[in-house]
Amino acid sequence: MISLSIKCAVIALASAVTVCASAQTAMSVQDCMRYAISNSTKVRIQQAASDDARIARRDAVLALFTPQIQAQTYSYYNFGRSIDPQTNTYFNTTSFHNNYEVNAGIELFNGFKAVNNYRISRTGLLIADSQEKQVEADICLAVMEAYYNVVYFKRLAEIYEEQVSVAKQSLVKAKRQEELGQKGHADVLQMEADLMDREYDLINTRNQYESHRMKLADLMFWPMDEELVVITSIPSEDAVLTGPADEGVVSFALDHNPGIQIASFQQMNAKRELNTASWQALPKVGLYAGWGTSYYTYQGSATDVFRNQFRNNGGEYVQLSISIPIWNRLNRFSEISRRRNDLRKATAELDQKRREVESEVRRAIQDRDGSETAYLQALRKSEVQAEAYQLNLKKLEQGLISPLEFQTATGNYLRSQADEMNSHFQYLIKQAVVKYYSGIEYVNQ
Repeated sequence: MISLSIKCAVIALASAVTVCASAQTAMSVQDCMRYAISNSTKVRIQQAASDDARIARRDAVLALFTPQIQAQTYSYYNFGRSIDPQTNTYFNTTSFHNNYEVNAGIELFNGFKAVNNYRISRTGLLIADSQEKQVEADICLAVMEAYYNVVYFKRLAEIYEEQVSVAKQSLVKAKRQEELGQKGHADVLQMEADLMDREYDLINTRNQYESHRMKLADLMFWPMDEELVVITSIPSEDAVLTGPADEGVVSFALDHNPGIQIASFQQMNAKRELNTASWQALPKVGLYAGWGTSYYTYQGSATDVFRNQFRNNGGEYVQLSISIPIWNRLNRFSEISRRRNDLRKATAELDQKRREVESEVRRAIQDRDGSETAYLQALRKSEVQAEAYQLNLKKLEQGLISPLEFQTATGNYLRSQADEMNSHFQYLIKQAVVKYYSGIEYVNQ
C-alpha cells in the first residue's frame, strides 16, 4: 500500500510537471520575437559580419600605432667563383653561407591612409551594428504578423466551434419539433445544411490555423518535432488605443533609423575614401631599423667557429625612406574619379533612404490612425451583431423566424466577429510600427 501510494504520488507529480511544462510553452508575441532573434540564421550571418568589422577595426588600430616586425634566416651553398670576405678578392671554391636578420618598420606618413582606414573601420563597425538591428527589426515584424495570424485563426476556430455546437443543438431540437408536427421537413433540411456550412468553415479555419502556425514556427526556427503553442489572449481596447502620433516621430526616425544610419555611415566612408585617394600624391615617409649577422665556411680554408662569427659579423642599420610618386599611368587620377563617383552614389542613396523612411513613417502613422478608427467601428458593429444574434437565436427557438433568416443573422454575426479581430490585430501591428519608428524596439513593446 505504501509503495502504491508513492507510485501514485510520483505519477501525479509527473503529470503536474507535464502540465506546467506544457503551460510554460505557451509563448507571447515578445517571446516569439526573442526566440526568433536568438535562433535566426539571418541574425547569425549578420553577427558574423559584425565580428569581421571588429577584426577590421583591430587591424586598422594596429596598422596605425604599431610597426611591422619580422625575423628571417636563410642558408645557401655557393659553387664556383665567390668573394673572400676576409681579403675581398675572388677565388674559386665551394662556400656555405648562413644569415640571420631582425627588422622593424613603420610608415610615418602615407597620405593619412592609415588614419582614414582607422576611421573607416570604426564607421564600418557602426554600420554592422545598424545592419544587425535592422535585421532584427525585420524579423520581429515578420514574426509579429505571423503571430497575429495564428491568434486570429485560432480564435476564429473557437467561434466556429461554438457555432457548430449551437447548430447541432438547434438541429436536434428541430428534428424533435418535426416529430411533434411543429416544424416542417424543409426547415429541418435548411438547418442541417447550415450545420454542414459551419462544419466546413470550421475545417477550413483549422487548416488556416495550422498553416500559419507552421509559418510562424519556420520564422522562429522552432524545432520541428515540438509543438508551438502561443497565447491567444490579446490586450483590451482600453489598454492599446492611443491618441494621435507625436509630431516628433518623423524627425526621430530620420535621426535614428538603422537604414538611414547605414546610408549616412556609408556616405561618410565614401568621403574618407576620396580624401585618401587625393592625398596619395604626397610623398610617403617610412622609418626602418634592423640587425643582422652571418656565418660562412669555405672549402679548404680555416674559418672561425659559429659562435664567434655570429657575434663578430653582426651589424645594425637605421633607414629613413622617402617615396615620391611621379608617374603611375594615371592610376591615381582614375582612383580619385572612382572614389568621387562612389561619394555621389552614397549621397544619392542617403537622400533616397531619408525620403523612403519619411514616407514610411507618415504612412505608418496614417495607417495606425485609420486602423484605430476601423477597429472602433468594427467593435461597435460586433457588439450590435452579437446582441442581434442572441435575439434571433431565441426567436428561432420560439419558431418566430425561419432557419434561412437565422442563417443570415448568423453569417452577419460571424463576419462582425472576424472583422473585429482582424481590425484589432491590424491596429496592433500598425501601432507597433509607429512605436518602433519613435524609438521603442519591437521586443520591448
